[in-house]
Amino acid sequence: MSFIEDVKLVIQNALREDIGAGDYTSLACVPEQHIGNAQLIVKDIGIIAGIEFAKEVFSYIDSTIIFDPVCKDGDKVSYGDIAFYVFGSSQKILQAERLVLNAMQRMSAIATKTAGYMLLINSTDTKIIDTRKTTPGIRVLEKWAVRIGGGENHRFGLYDMMMLKDNHIDFCGGITKAVKKAAAYKEKNNLEVDIIVEARNNKEVLEILEMNASVRRILLDNFTIEETLKAVQLIGSKCEIESSGNITEKTILEYANCGVNYISVGALTHSVYNMDLSLKAF
Repeated sequence: MSFIEDVKLVIQNALREDIGAGDYTSLACVPEQHIGNAQLIVKDIGIIAGIEFAKEVFSYIDSTIIFDPVCKDGDKVSYGDIAFYVFGSSQKILQAERLVLNAMQRMSAIATKTAGYMLLINSTDTKIIDTRKTTPGIRVLEKWAVRIGGGENHRFGLYDMMMLKDNHIDFCGGITKAVKKAAAYKEKNNLEVDIIVEARNNKEVLEILEMNASVRRILLDNFTIEETLKAVQLIGSKCEIESSGNITEKTILEYANCGVNYISVGALTHSVYNMDLSLKAF
């Protein structure tokens, strides 16, 4: 399924969930032919995200609604800014309101948090990536927001990368066995996916390096700074290096300065406070 198809599926499911058999309040109080204007008001500071998504929502619910953006995704905003205007069927604007707000408030929070992390390591070449620790059903929106904030996406799901984590390795009977099986499965099924292997210590890093013809990246899970520096020395340029696990704003620069290629941060999507936005008629 493509990105656009994923976004449309989110819209379909969200509107079905919210509108159900009908928006009875709007149907009762607002005449069907009534035309109205509304504006999205920012009541916070940060990075706005979800402008293009909002445009898709209004277009999906009523293609005659006029959507006039003032901001674009990734813009810095502050209290009182207007993000966009809409003009059209008042009933349809009301039906789209909550989906637009819910999505944009969360997407903007994620983009803002990502941009903050990026600023902390902008003196390095390390890239910040997200994880699969996302809200079920709206992963495509949350990962979209990470990109808007300047980060990059890790795998979208279990289908676009083979990632051997601790449980895979333990269930399989060890790293070497797991990597060999993954490589064989990939070849047998003609899969164009990368193999990433999680290491819990530098002994496991050395074992993975023996299989480096098959492994694209080694993930250093919950390594200390000292352990990370040692791992980077061991790995060199043999494969990509990713750090992950309890890395915060206070420690991220130290990890980046170790020379890792990527730092994955689950908090980008699982620990954010929604940006305060409001859609108001005028």
